[in-house]
Amino acid sequence: MIPASVSKVLDTYQNDPDIKSQGLMPSQLVDSNQVERAEQVKMILMHDVLGRVQVILPANCLLDIDRLNRDLGRSLKVLPSDDLQDLQHALSVTTLPAMPDITGLPSLIDKRVDDMEYMHLESGHRGKMLRISKPLFKAMVKNARIESFAVPVQGIQVNISQPAHDREQIASAVQKFTHLRIRQRLEDTLELPPLPQTAQKIIHLRTDPNAGIADLADIVEADPSLAAQVVSWASSSFYAAPGKIKSVHDAIMRVLGYDLVMNLAMGLSLGKTLQLPKEQPEGYLPYWQQSIWMATATGALVNAIPREHRPGFGLAYLSGLLHNFGYLVLAHVFPPHFELMCRYIEANPHLDSAYVEHYLLGITREQVGSTLMDIWNMPEEVVGALRQQKNPFFDGMSSDYANILFVARSHLTERGILSGPSERIPEELYKHLQLDPAIAAEVMDDLINSKEEVLQMAGLLDKA
Repeated sequence: MIPASVSKVLDTYQNDPDIKSQGLMPSQLVDSNQVERAEQVKMILMHDVLGRVQVILPANCLLDIDRLNRDLGRSLKVLPSDDLQDLQHALSVTTLPAMPDITGLPSLIDKRVDDMEYMHLESGHRGKMLRISKPLFKAMVKNARIESFAVPVQGIQVNISQPAHDREQIASAVQKFTHLRIRQRLEDTLELPPLPQTAQKIIHLRTDPNAGIADLADIVEADPSLAAQVVSWASSSFYAAPGKIKSVHDAIMRVLGYDLVMNLAMGLSLGKTLQLPKEQPEGYLPYWQQSIWMATATGALVNAIPREHRPGFGLAYLSGLLHNFGYLVLAHVFPPHFELMCRYIEANPHLDSAYVEHYLLGITREQVGSTLMDIWNMPEEVVGALRQQKNPFFDGMSSDYANILFVARSHLTERGILSGPSERIPEELYKHLQLDPAIAAEVMDDLINSKEEVLQMAGLLDKA
């Protein structure tokens, strides 16, 4: 009565010498209705842009998806039923046992499973469960990642019989879920493309402590256009590298470094997700020129901060490269209004573009750009930097990245590189960043003197 695919996995472990030496009872088939929920272990298949995983937890617990995604930095949701049915059909089962080897997918197991005394798994046939020993189950899940994402249902106090508290609870629920509802509507209605495959791989690489130059080079080289850009970038006169750059690996090792190439590749991959708008306000620099100016300015300013107070160069550079991503999103989401927005910006050079965008659309590029980055699970430093880049008084989590963008933008605007009104940089902001104003000005002047090289790099991106 046990399907062949399940029996094969069971036999593999039950015949293992270490398991056999313990003299454990073999697995047994029992009726599901005879098993308490506290003794059952369930598996849920989930997926996101980074791939599929199997999640294992006690059957008497609720899977807290928010907690799981927050801890993993992912956007997992349940595998669509059609995909699940295809997998069950391929394995000739009607239910999926909580055995990682049955699918071969990466496994996440809640630590509460370890507290269970008995283990009952789905057998592969509906209505029947497998009773197995705890040591056997531990052997099956030995390679699974242990997390804490299960909430015991006995601790969830559902209000079944006290309507007097309903209005208070409803008000609390509305306040709690308003933000989530807005986020979901944004995710559902913007019809934005999925996170590019290259960006997916780089995000995964970020979380791998064992990743190295070879792994990054493999990802970049898999995208011929991106590989050509990285090699051209390293060969540019801006870096004045000795000798000829012959490969992506060479570009990383000899010139650009692991951190810069990772963030450059990420920024370029995301930037190519949306088409550059054909319309733009008169006097505006092309998108990639703005991006490169802000990225190089941000990087230069970071290097001018004493090492012990310096924010991460890579994330700062990436924030600069993506600082105007919301502009692309607005053009994509509001095409009928985008041309009008360009005309308004042209007519109001004394105002920051945020005033025009909010007046016409009710939302700014900083809001929509940072929200999309959040949906795509980009680093929270980048999300915060994009959202707060025009706020010189922001002092929240990872505020250095938003602050350095503000300083870079102000200097570039003052020197006529970027359009818009010049904004005074508060003295307190320099103190917060541990950045000497005179050194910052000197660094920016040096960058302006390298204008031709910066434009050359931007031109490399425009051609891709």
